[in-house]
Amino acid sequence: MMLMTTLRLGTLASVLAYPTIVSAQDIADTIYTGGPILTIDDAQPTTEAVAVKDGRIMAVGSLADLIAYQGDGTDVFDLNGRAMLPGFVDSHGHVVMGGLQALSANLLAPPDGEVRDIASLQDTLRQWAEDNAKAVDRVNMIVGFGYDNAQLAELRHPTRDDLDAVSTELPVVIVHQSGHLGVANSKALELAGLSADSENPPGGVIQRDARGEPNGVLEEYAFFTVIIPMMARLGPEGIAAFARSGSKLWASYGYTTAQEGRSSGGIVEVLKAVDAEGGLPVDVIAYPDVLEDRDYIAAHTSKDYTGNVRVGGCKLTIDGSPQGFTALRDRPYYDPVGDYPPGYAGYASVTMEQVQDAVNWCYENGFQIITHANGEGASDMLIAALGAAQADYGDPGNRPVLIHGQFLREDQIDAYKALGVFPSLFPMHTFYWGDWHRDHTVGPVNADNISPTGWVVERGMMFGSHHDAPVAFPDSMRILDATVTRRTRSGDILGPAQRVDVMTALKALTLWPAWQQFEEADKGSIEVGKLADFVILSDDPTAVDPETLDQLRIMVTIKEDQVIHEAEEGVQEGGLIGRQFAFSPAMADRFLHAMYDGLTPQQ
Repeated sequence: MMLMTTLRLGTLASVLAYPTIVSAQDIADTIYTGGPILTIDDAQPTTEAVAVKDGRIMAVGSLADLIAYQGDGTDVFDLNGRAMLPGFVDSHGHVVMGGLQALSANLLAPPDGEVRDIASLQDTLRQWAEDNAKAVDRVNMIVGFGYDNAQLAELRHPTRDDLDAVSTELPVVIVHQSGHLGVANSKALELAGLSADSENPPGGVIQRDARGEPNGVLEEYAFFTVIIPMMARLGPEGIAAFARSGSKLWASYGYTTAQEGRSSGGIVEVLKAVDAEGGLPVDVIAYPDVLEDRDYIAAHTSKDYTGNVRVGGCKLTIDGSPQGFTALRDRPYYDPVGDYPPGYAGYASVTMEQVQDAVNWCYENGFQIITHANGEGASDMLIAALGAAQADYGDPGNRPVLIHGQFLREDQIDAYKALGVFPSLFPMHTFYWGDWHRDHTVGPVNADNISPTGWVVERGMMFGSHHDAPVAFPDSMRILDATVTRRTRSGDILGPAQRVDVMTALKALTLWPAWQQFEEADKGSIEVGKLADFVILSDDPTAVDPETLDQLRIMVTIKEDQVIHEAEEGVQEGGLIGRQFAFSPAMADRFLHAMYDGLTPQQ
């Protein structure tokens, strides 16, 4: 436990100087005080001090009252004027896949990277290949993560020809920021066995040029046929390295509970092994794919943790990426950029029969189901399936969750409320892709209502705000800023009526996602009996100009009274923090081997 031995506040030092006689069971391990403490508890929104024992909160109140819990062995944590809140709870992300960002070329646009056009993307790949020359020479592979056609000056996806300009001898594969698309150069397409004769897989598209040849862009399951074998060949050692890096990254942004939002039984077992070795500083809740891992889900779903890991239920994915035009809408896209037929509205990655079967199975067994549904058409499918399941099985109290819900109609919000669905929304989209949605996906009118937090609040519903990392960094202050201001990259305010106040936005990062995952009794607010999971910010988010919320820094993250992250003084943390958690050359080598093997046609 970190102890601030020099107390800044004279009154604090003088009060603590008085000895107190208490019984041993009432002596606190730590007393936190010396700055604003936001409890996220409506009954007591702020407090002066918090006393902790055995990793749980034993008292919340005035400093004068809590001195009764001080003994000779009590540490006093002086906040030095900084603000303390409950630790952030991840409403939706992929903590294991967060490690992908550290192993590959950073193709993100500003402020998280430097790629602005095709030329800078190519230069970044070349530089990464040069910096990792030994690994690249051993396995003959170049890989990049995070390009976004919406942020490239050309407003299009790179093609095989663009990547051939980086190398024609080495396979080059880049992953779209959404994780739902990717691009392969000619050599990578050859190794993957994709040609003009290849058919689109169910739920996926191989984009083609005028000759009918693959142009390098692979959507949804066409891309997953490359990326999934690649990940499978990483093996437990590679997945473990991903998990260690991702959990450290989450902790650096104030998260004390992370989510692995589309998992597998194998990944969960690796998470447990990493945790047993002390490699997970945060709790991790995993949701294996309900279409792939039902036996594992049935055997391991629990509200109790094994160490710092538990299986929370089932994950179902209905459609794809709105900014990539693969989400299923109920109407045509406004002005899609690319070769799309008239009236194009996206597509589902699964059939309605698969959706209904998955939902029925979860309801029959009482398992929570979290469902990726981005477009209005996908929500129509989910609403129909949930309604039918409730009619057949009743309400098992499983708190079903909508993941993303980028494009929603008001009647769908009403339906989700009636069905008891918790919306885990993605208001960070207003910053990263708000301009793109306004100009290309839904148009200027409907863009005001993407990630409709205002509609949800009007109906008295709770919601979660998420980052979906590695789609974006798990930047809690970027989420907070976007939820409150809805300001886009260009400075436009997208849907002022959908903005919420700072305290509501903080609940969507703490107490409400704790409820979402059945952990409200232990997490999400600073109350007696709950875990001592805290985050310390550079300033009070309720007291600063809302336009500066994204400038707040995560100073300290505390899990059950133990410091798991502490910012270096004078170091500005932001979008590139993930690069602090680099892998060894051996791990980079293993990753590239897996990429190469994943592209090699199976005999």
